[in-house]
Amino acid sequence: MSVHPLPGARPSRRLFLGMAATVPLALSADLTAGARPARAADSAYVMGYFTESPNGTGTDYGLHLAVSTDSRHWMPLNQNNPVVTPTEGAGGLRDPFILRRQDGTFVVLATDLKGTDWSYVSQYIHVWDSADLRTFTGYRRLRLHDMNTHSWAPEAFWDAGRGRYAIIYSAVNGSGHNVIMVNYTADFLTVSSPQVFFDPGHDVIDGDMAVGVDGMNYLYFKDSSKQALVGARSASLDPGSFTVFSTPVAHGGTEAPILVKSQTSSAWYLWGDTYTPNGVFYAWQSTDLASGTWTALSQRDYTQPVNSKHGTIQPITTTEYTNLVTKWGAPAWRRLKSYNYPARYVRHSDYVGRIDEYPFDPYTDAQWKLVPGLADSSGVSFQSVNYPTRYLRHYDYQLRLDVNDGTSTFAQDATFYSTAGLADSSWTSFRSYNYPTRYIRHSDYVLRIDPISTATDRADATFSVGY
Repeated sequence: MSVHPLPGARPSRRLFLGMAATVPLALSADLTAGARPARAADSAYVMGYFTESPNGTGTDYGLHLAVSTDSRHWMPLNQNNPVVTPTEGAGGLRDPFILRRQDGTFVVLATDLKGTDWSYVSQYIHVWDSADLRTFTGYRRLRLHDMNTHSWAPEAFWDAGRGRYAIIYSAVNGSGHNVIMVNYTADFLTVSSPQVFFDPGHDVIDGDMAVGVDGMNYLYFKDSSKQALVGARSASLDPGSFTVFSTPVAHGGTEAPILVKSQTSSAWYLWGDTYTPNGVFYAWQSTDLASGTWTALSQRDYTQPVNSKHGTIQPITTTEYTNLVTKWGAPAWRRLKSYNYPARYVRHSDYVGRIDEYPFDPYTDAQWKLVPGLADSSGVSFQSVNYPTRYLRHYDYQLRLDVNDGTSTFAQDATFYSTAGLADSSWTSFRSYNYPTRYIRHSDYVLRIDPISTATDRADATFSVGY
C-alpha cells in the first residue's frame, strides 16, 4: 500500500505536527481526537534528555527539559534536574522522545533502562501524557513485543494514511541484529503487533523521522557498521520501503540523531550524540534534506545542555516557552564558552582559573553565579557555584578562585566590566576593574588579565555567556 500525506498535513514530525490555524486538517486525521485545534505558530523549541557525566556526578536517568529560541542554544530548566522520573521497570529512563499529538497535547516516550546494562531485557517503554510539559499524567509502561530483547530509543510519528501513530524503536529480532521495529497505536495505551520497519541487513538503532517533506519521508539512524548517522528515505511510510541514500556523518562514535527544521530559515539541523568521548553533541546543517549531505557546524554555533545525552527536540510556541520557564525556572548559574576554543569552558581546577574541554567532572567547576561587582555593582563578579565563598579574581595577573576576605583589594581584583566581545561583538569580553587596560583572556588554557593588541589576543579574550 502506498501511503501519501493528507492534503494540508504539515511536513516534519518535529516542526510540522503542530497545525497553525490557517492550515486545515482533514477530519479523518485523528480517529480519537478529531481535528487539531487552532494554535499559535511555533516559534521556540523544547529539548528532552537524560544526563550523564564522566564520573557520574552529573548523571540522572529522569526526564530533563531545556528550551531554546533558535534550536541551537539551550537553557536547562529546573536547574538541570529531572522534571519526572519513572517509578516502574528499571526505575530510570534513557532516550526520551517528545511528540505533539494531533490534539495539541504531548506524549513522552522513553527507553526503560537505568544506567548502561545493555543486556537488560525490556519489552516495554515508559509513557507519560502531558497537556503542557508542566504536568505529567497517566504514567505507564507500554508493552511493544514479546521477544527476549530490548525496546531502545522509542519515537513516534503520525501516519495519516493509517490514521494511527507509528512507534518505532530498536530491537534484536530473529535476524540476530538490531533492526528498527514499528507498532501502531491510536492512543498510546494499546498497540498493534510489531513489524520490522527498517532492516538494511546489519545492526541499526536510534531511528528518527521527518515525515512528508516535499512528498518524501526521511529516516535517520545510527549505522553501527559505520559508527555514524545515515539517512534512508521513502515516498511512503510502509514498513520495508526505506532505502539508504545519504552520506554518513560522525564525529567519533555517533548515535541518537535528531532532525530539526529551523522555523526562521530554510536550514535543517542534524544533531548527533557521541560516545567517544561520551556525552558531546555535534551538529550539522543542510538547506536541502533531499541532498543527503551535511556541513558540520562549529561549536561556536550551538551549546548543548550540560551533561545532556540522547535528546529530542520539539517546536513549541512562545507562550509555551514562557510557561515552561515560569513553571520550572531558569538556571541560577551560567557557563562561559571560549570563542576560539569553543569546546572549552571557563572553570576552576585546584583553584586556578582555566578553560578545559567539555565534558569534565566536577562539572560544577564550570558553573558561575554572575553577581553585581564586589567593587562596583555596575560590573560583575564570578561566584563559584560549588565553592560559594570563593570568587574568580586576579593575583599577579593570573585568575584564581579565592575566598572573599572582605578587603577592598579583593573586591577590586574580583570585579570586571562586561563589554562587547573583542573578537565578535555578539559575544562578551571582561575588562578588569582595577587594571582597566587589561581583559580576562586565556593563555595556554590558563586565565589571566592582559593588555589586548593582536587578533589572537582578542579571540583569547572573547567568551559566550550561556548555560
